Amino acid sequence: MGITRVLRWRLLLGTIFVTALVGLCWLDASSEVPGAWLFPLAMVLAALATGEVLWLLAAQDLRPLPWVTYAGTLLVVGSNAPAVYWREMPVDCPLGKLGYPLLALAVGVIVAFVGEMRRYEKPGGVIVNVALSIFAMCYVGLLLSFVIQLPLIGDSGQHVVPLATILVAVKMADIGAYTVGRLIGRHKMAPVLSPGKTWEGAAGGVVFACAGVWGLLHWLRPETPLWICLLLGGVLGIVGMLGDLAESLFKRDMGRKDSSAYLPGFGGVLDLLDSILIAAPVGYFLWIALMH
Repeated sequence: MGITRVLRWRLLLGTIFVTALVGLCWLDASSEVPGAWLFPLAMVLAALATGEVLWLLAAQDLRPLPWVTYAGTLLVVGSNAPAVYWREMPVDCPLGKLGYPLLALAVGVIVAFVGEMRRYEKPGGVIVNVALSIFAMCYVGLLLSFVIQLPLIGDSGQHVVPLATILVAVKMADIGAYTVGRLIGRHKMAPVLSPGKTWEGAAGGVVFACAGVWGLLHWLRPETPLWICLLLGGVLGIVGMLGDLAESLFKRDMGRKDSSAYLPGFGGVLDLLDSILIAAPVGYFLWIALMH
């Protein structure tokens, strides 16, 4: 695919994604049930991302049981449904909101062992397969659970703000890193892992993330102190870039350029979610620590 065509696809899909994201945030902000619109989308993304993990692993002939990996990951993501839809959850419930995905992950670990027991024939590869299934459940399922539950910790009437803060931070960091890196980038940050990334670009990404978070919170929560905006933007911008590098590490190790070809010019679902997945738990903790 030529450069011009790739750029055209990136612009088209980028516009669609931004429009869909704004629409989703508006629907979720208008809903009486925080996360009600996000949850079904998360289930679809989890299924697609799990398929991409299995496809990447297959490049090195690593083949955990597909049904175990899909079932475990979807169970973890699906277990967020009580926290989203059961609004009258008792305050003293031992599981709590995050307890459900943790319990589901534990069940997924058990299922991974049972699945390997059923197909066991000879020594070799069993523990690797179990570990890889659990890796998918954690990387896709558990981290995506934090994304689903971010709206649940927002203030009344503004429950979409924590999630919007994460999205703005990581995407502004991505834009800033690309723009500044192309303009003045000279010093490679990870030449073997991701040759296009530079320290100058990373610095630009942090600045863009801080500016984006400040603008968002100045609009939606004008009482938020400047230092909190800068701290959120800086930390989330850095963690988002680490998430991008983490997926690059995965793809490099598997010998793949993209996580799939679902999205021409972008790659796959994991290529879109990589920064968000790693930033979500950090943002979840920061929002609770700084905003409550």
